[in-house]
Amino acid sequence: MIVNEIDFDPRVTPVRDDLVAAHLRDRYPRPNEASGRLCRITTSHAPLSFQPNSGARRESELLFGEGFTVYDEKGGWAWGQAIRDHYVGWVPADALGDDVGTPSHEIVAPATFLYGEADLKSPAPLRLSLASLVATTGRREGDFLEVVGGGWIYVDHLAPREVVQSDYIATGLKLVGVPYLWGGRSTDGMDCSGFLQIVLQRSGLSPPRDSDQQEITVGQAFDEIEDLGRLRRGDLLFFEGHVGIVLDGWRFLHANAFDMAVSVQRLSSVVDRAKAAGTPPRAARRIWPEAERRTTARR
Repeated sequence: MIVNEIDFDPRVTPVRDDLVAAHLRDRYPRPNEASGRLCRITTSHAPLSFQPNSGARRESELLFGEGFTVYDEKGGWAWGQAIRDHYVGWVPADALGDDVGTPSHEIVAPATFLYGEADLKSPAPLRLSLASLVATTGRREGDFLEVVGGGWIYVDHLAPREVVQSDYIATGLKLVGVPYLWGGRSTDGMDCSGFLQIVLQRSGLSPPRDSDQQEITVGQAFDEIEDLGRLRRGDLLFFEGHVGIVLDGWRFLHANAFDMAVSVQRLSSVVDRAKAAGTPPRAARRIWPEAERRTTARR
C-alpha cells in the first residue's frame, strides 16, 4: 500500500513505481529497494533527464566532480539522486566514475581547463565550469595543483570549498554572455534557475534547483511586488517559471530566453513583457544584508 505521498515531489525524491531508495522504504513502500552507490561526474558536465534516452529533455545538469547516488542502471543510463541539490533523474552512465573522496576545491573562474601536465602548453582534455568540484592531492608544480585521479588545474582558478564569494552579484556578472540553455548549469549554457543556483552556491548557500523551489526556500519573503521601486540590490524577483537578481532600481540580471543568454536588462522592460504574457511578478525574496550559510558540511 502506498502511503503518505501527499507532499511527494519526484524531482527530489528517489522513488519510482517499481523502486525506492532503501532509506525511504518505510515511507514509500515499493516492490524493490536499493541502497545506492556514490559516484562522481567525470565529464565536463552531464545532462540529467527524467527518461533514460538521449532524446529526452534535459531537466538539469551535473558538473564535473559533483556526487550522484546511483540506484539503478539500464541501457547505458543511471538513475539516482544528485548529492548537491538532491535532484533525481537519469544521467549517462559513461559520465560517472568511482567516488574519489570528498572534493577539497571548487572552480571559481567562469571556466578553466584540466591539463594533462602542469604545463599550460600540455593537452587539456576537459573544460571545467564555475562551481565544478575537484579533490586535489596537495601537490603543486609551479602555478598548477594536481587533481586526484590525474590532471592539473591552474591554482588561481581554484579555491578551497570553505572559501566563498559572498557577493553573488559579482559572481553573476562574470557570467554575462553565457548562452541560455534549458536545464543548463554550466558556462556552456544555463537557464534562469540554474544560473541563480550556481551564483548562490558560490556564496555559500544551498539553493534547490528549480525556480518554484527557490521561491519558497531562498532568503526571506517580503511584500514589495506592488512597488518595485522598493526592491534593493541583491533581491530576487520571481515570475511564473522565471527568476533573476535585481541589480538596482532599474536593472535586472538573469538568464533569459529573450536575449538567449545571461544578460542585464531594464527591470521595467522585463516586468512589462511578463505582464503582457500574463505572468506578472509574483514573489520577491531578500538575502542581504546577511546571507544564509550552510549548516551542514559540504559533501
